[in-house]
Amino acid sequence: MKGQYGIFKFSNLHIFKLETMQNPRLASRYAKSLLDLAVEKNCLDAVLQDMQVLKSICAQSRDFDVMLRSPVISAEKKLSVISEVLKRFNVNPFTTALINLLVAKGRELNLPEIAPAFIEQYNLLKNIRTVKITTAVPMNDTIKNSISAKVAGYMPTDKIELKTEVDESLIGGFVLEVEDRLYDASVKTSLNDIRNAVIDTSYVTKM
Repeated sequence: MKGQYGIFKFSNLHIFKLETMQNPRLASRYAKSLLDLAVEKNCLDAVLQDMQVLKSICAQSRDFDVMLRSPVISAEKKLSVISEVLKRFNVNPFTTALINLLVAKGRELNLPEIAPAFIEQYNLLKNIRTVKITTAVPMNDTIKNSISAKVAGYMPTDKIELKTEVDESLIGGFVLEVEDRLYDASVKTSLNDIRNAVIDTSYVTKM
């Protein structure tokens, strides 16, 4: 892919391991139980939508997240708040049952981890790979399709779900996230590397 974003390739990139959730085993266990139940009851896509909603709410509302983690708010009050927030989304009964169970066990604070864990396991079940690319300016459909095709070439057996984000601070280039891996080919990082190299060279010269 040529143009403003350069040639799309994996060489000379900065690769980082992204942060993982705080309690992955517990989140994975609850997510797997809910996934198996949803498959058995033939309501997998409905529960997936619930988990996407919950993930979005937890990520966007700090107040909601703080409420879940608060040791001074009663379980009854927490359940009331969660129900009020979710009532307009027509949540599946199995999702409601999971929430009730978590609150009853005092594990509602893990809900922000369980939702993405469920989505991750759903994607594994359906062979879906989520790929996020961040650029300095919005991409047009031609560029998005080109990136999807390029990534799909590395993952021929998977379905690619491409998400995009704009971050002007990158200046140019792109940052690509594939699951828990981050590939940084941004101009910002390249300039930082040059700056650090100059500082290092200057330090060595003074020795």
